[in-house]
Amino acid sequence: MIECGLVLEGGGMKGIYTAGVLEYFMEKNLYFQNCYGVSAGACHLCSYISKQKKRAYRVALNYLKDKNYCSLHSLLTTGDLFNAELCYNQIPNKLDPYDYKTAAKYEGNAYAVVTNIRTGEAEYMPMREMYKDTIAVRASASLPLVSRNVKIGNEYYLDGGIADAVPIRRAIADGNVKNVVILTKETGYVRKQASPMMLNIIKLKYAKYPKIYELTENRYARYNETLQFLEKEEKAGRAFVIRPQRANDIGRIEKNREKLEALYRLGYQDAKKHYGELAAFLKKEKEL
Repeated sequence: MIECGLVLEGGGMKGIYTAGVLEYFMEKNLYFQNCYGVSAGACHLCSYISKQKKRAYRVALNYLKDKNYCSLHSLLTTGDLFNAELCYNQIPNKLDPYDYKTAAKYEGNAYAVVTNIRTGEAEYMPMREMYKDTIAVRASASLPLVSRNVKIGNEYYLDGGIADAVPIRRAIADGNVKNVVILTKETGYVRKQASPMMLNIIKLKYAKYPKIYELTENRYARYNETLQFLEKEEKAGRAFVIRPQRANDIGRIEKNREKLEALYRLGYQDAKKHYGELAAFLKKEKEL
């Protein structure tokens, strides 16, 4: 167990890049003390803490043609673009069984980042007893406009990326001196402001939750500032970042299996390519 933070950005289907990176980490038996997953990052973190090799790959690719997995049909019939019953019940409990016992025994800590739609604050929910904590992963990956609000306790939540897309500051606040960060956006990526049309739709859809509009309106600025902060952490030797070096044409909702497999392989190969540097970074962890 490495005393270091692991931060996983979301990004919809681009998150399969992260799955590839984590697959290599598992092959090297590389596990981190504190893990933070956002949206798709939280989904792939599930199979990492249960130490199930290739499971994230299977879950991401084996149901692409299933109309109940991710489709307009699912959105119209259930209110969720990604069918919650399939993703969070049938797959982990029947189709590709999840190792709940191993996840519960994970030596470190794992958190799913969610956005409280009332307060507009990010919350970091434990991923431990996954029989019940799966609801936090679902909330973390519930994209606005195409997902139902997810109730946990007395509050409602949506995608963690709305409030904290790359929770590097949370990782630092939790005492992680160093952090490994997996990004799904390419080097040099700059987020653009949401279009006026999108903002108007958000304002109408979430009229009862004005914080969601405020977060969406300013999300681009917060994201870009976070990447600037992360760059400073990287230069100071406190962060190690793995991300694609070039842009790809994979959409947030991608159905092309070949493209997704290629991005998965890229994540795996990037982790392998940088493993020597990563090992040196981790070895110096206690020297800062």
